[in-house]
Amino acid sequence: MSEIVIVEAVRSPVGRRGGELSNIHPSDLLSEVQTALIERSGVDPSTIGQVVGGCVSQAGEQTANIARTAWLGAGMPLTVAATTVDAQCGSSQQAISLAYGLVASGVVDSAVGCGVESMTRNPMGSSYKKGQLTATPRYKDHYEYTTQFQGAELLAKKWNITRDECDEFGLRSQENAARAWDEDRFATQIVEVDVPVLDDDGTATGEKQRVSRDGGIRPTTLEALSQLSPVMDDGVHTAGASSQISDGSGAVLMMTAEKAEEQGLKPLGRIIDTCLVGSDPVLMLTGPIEATHHLLERNKMTMGDIDVVEINEAFASVVLAWAREMNPDMDSVNPNGGAIALGHPLGGTGSILMTKALHELHRSDKEFGLVTMCCGGGLGTGTIIQRM
Repeated sequence: MSEIVIVEAVRSPVGRRGGELSNIHPSDLLSEVQTALIERSGVDPSTIGQVVGGCVSQAGEQTANIARTAWLGAGMPLTVAATTVDAQCGSSQQAISLAYGLVASGVVDSAVGCGVESMTRNPMGSSYKKGQLTATPRYKDHYEYTTQFQGAELLAKKWNITRDECDEFGLRSQENAARAWDEDRFATQIVEVDVPVLDDDGTATGEKQRVSRDGGIRPTTLEALSQLSPVMDDGVHTAGASSQISDGSGAVLMMTAEKAEEQGLKPLGRIIDTCLVGSDPVLMLTGPIEATHHLLERNKMTMGDIDVVEINEAFASVVLAWAREMNPDMDSVNPNGGAIALGHPLGGTGSILMTKALHELHRSDKEFGLVTMCCGGGLGTGTIIQRM
């Protein structure tokens, strides 16, 4: 099998719900990163084999195969096919894995994995009608139906994670993200986005406002976090220890090493291995534990070999339970903040985390990175990458 390399990876800033990116159509938001990916790589877009995109709430503006709509909206060649997939929160990481698989299998010799979610314009749950069942009696014959909020609290109970630990982790995320921006750590990965300005009636004025910075970072203290009410009665998670509802997108370009050399391209990294694993759908959020074990065992690696980890901070207990099991060097885990501080735009997050991990390996002159996410319904995504 040919070595599969990553030629470029980019992300938009992550906007707060109703904030910085709320006035841009999600298709246009994905077009922005697709365009930047092609321009920064210098690749002829007509040579791309396929585009695979992730999106969770495929309703309203995010229907009709948004990966394809965005590609065409960016003025890219119509001959390049695109597919949109849903693996819940891990959708765009799975899109990257599927794009990788297309290249690795020889179906195409280059592919884009990407993703987007505008949770402002397409709220979580907008893809089904009120009153519809997502878990039928037949499902409940096998598993208790739980929400992600319940899953987060079940994790906390199983791994004896306290409210104080969650608050401390929430503060850590905010402080790491603020430091990253203060030190300009995201400079090589961010795609600045021009967003329409609307008047008081919601009509476009024709003017644009440039968004260049993540919008979710907020100064706080442990004392302030301790005053927040829990999301669930007697729970350990508050808004300060949970991912933010957000808007954002990201994109990654992969190809065979031979094709990159042929075009005179200098890859940023390569994919060592990738997976999507099933996990307990009741606890729901343990997927990163199973995915990490799977990848490390299959590649005869240990956590000591991993220099940078990007694990999605869906809730503080997800990362803390994973850390209890994996015993990582926590300085290597989400060193530039995670979804608690920066936000979690569902279908866009996997591609954003891949971009963050790859660029951080270069910034810090490290070698191996791990990206992993928990997903609704009991799934875990995982990818090991190596800097080149």
